[in-house]
Amino acid sequence: MPGGGADRGLLPVRAAVLGRPVGHSLSPVLHNAGYAALGLDWSYAAVDVGEDELASFVDGLGPEWAGLSLTMPLKEVALTVGREVTPLARVLGAANTLVLRGGTRFLDNTDAPGAVDALAQVGCVAAAEMAILGAGGTARAALAAASSLGARATVYARRPEAVTELLPVAAALDVRIVPAHWDDVADAADADVIVSTVPKSAAGSLAELKPHRDTVVFDVLYDPWPTPLAAAALAAGCRVVSGLDLLAAQAYLQFALFTGVPAPRAPMRAALDAAVAARG
Repeated sequence: MPGGGADRGLLPVRAAVLGRPVGHSLSPVLHNAGYAALGLDWSYAAVDVGEDELASFVDGLGPEWAGLSLTMPLKEVALTVGREVTPLARVLGAANTLVLRGGTRFLDNTDAPGAVDALAQVGCVAAAEMAILGAGGTARAALAAASSLGARATVYARRPEAVTELLPVAAALDVRIVPAHWDDVADAADADVIVSTVPKSAAGSLAELKPHRDTVVFDVLYDPWPTPLAAAALAAGCRVVSGLDLLAAQAYLQFALFTGVPAPRAPMRAALDAAVAARG
């Protein structure tokens, strides 16, 4: 895959995160802080784009564009606008990164390796059992993390058919998957790693889940924080990974893909933390 390349001529270079809604996104904070730290004449914005508008938006971009970050609801439809797609993005059926250079449209997924990196930051590099709470799109990235850790994945979901839809992904990733009903979610406390992919509206349903001290708890939410699950994990002395950690980790990988140089992680994370604090 060709990198974005920091040297793109004399024109200022542009990048953006697309989605709907997207005004709340903290991705511009991360990427712009990275550009400033490296002295790059690049800019990164948030642009409201819906599923039916993505293809025409991408077709209309000029040569000054280096790449796009893609958030909900664009991650699946993104696969229709790329000319090259990584095997991981194809397996997951979702892409969150579109690299643009010289007519190339290269799609990748940095959510999954970002989740692996975020877990590694708290010393979690191997596990026997991962409990995945929820069976939506983010659960696919969690399955990729389970594959990297060498873990079996027990997926807790309200709809059995949602777990069934994950089976081909698990097979492609060589992950053994065990379906479990949401009513039994308390059993997740016995896992080595718990990954909660449930939305904010359902976070309260995990208030009674009490993870063990040795369990690593990864909650993909970050607003509000701590979630009931994260609060219980912190009280138990668990290692905890937040949605902010995932947001930063996947952005570092995107930054490198867009620019062709490693992300300056410290100033990017400092800017992210400052922005979150400013939002209260």
